[in-house]
Order: sequence, then C-alpha cells, then structure tokens
Amino acid sequence: MSETDGIVRKRSIVIAGHSTSVSLEAAFWDALKEIARERRTSVPQLIEEIDAEREGNLSSAIRVFVLNEMRGR
Repeated sequence: MSETDGIVRKRSIVIAGHSTSVSLEAAFWDALKEIARERRTSVPQLIEEIDAEREGNLSSAIRVFVLNEMRGR
C-alpha cells in the first residue's frame, strides 16, 4: 500500500439517472475498479448495484462491499 492509498478522492457519478458524488480513499477506488473489471461491468454500474442494496451512506456501503469482496477471495 502506498502513501496515496489513504487520500480521499471525490468523484461524480450518475446513479439511476441522478448525479451524485462519492468520496472514497484511493485504495477503495482501485479495488472497486478491479472488482468491476473482473465482473465485466463498469464502476458506475457496480455502484448502482451497491446503491440499490444499501441501507446507509453510499460511501460506507461501497467500503463494506469492497471489504466483503476482498475477504471472500
């Protein structure tokens, strides 16, 4: 892990036709890209799926999703 992995990056995305922004550490963005690539989908589509299942904050839901995916490997 590099020093930049902990830097929070804010990105704008469109979910279900609505624009929103998501703030995640670089390490989570990288992991999300990797998961999307493995699933042959886009990061926005993957986030839309996470969004549909979440109960709380979107950024937190993404972090938990990534953690669970990495634990399952």
